[in-house]
Amino acid sequence: MKAWVDADKCQGHTLCAMAAGEFFTLSDEDGHATARSHDVPSELEAKVRLAAGGCPEQAIVIEA
Repeated sequence: MKAWVDADKCQGHTLCAMAAGEFFTLSDEDGHATARSHDVPSELEAKVRLAAGGCPEQAIVIEA
């Protein structure tokens, strides 16, 4: 599974980092998220899916 954050949609709500902080990092400047990698480790897939579902801006893109 691959995942990333659409920078044009992310508004810095930080919910993704709360759900899957092992995969997402937040900018110190504005709280906008980025993925640490495009490849999601199998043990984090459920957390990343939860983060994507909870993103108010639907900024997390998941590709199977």
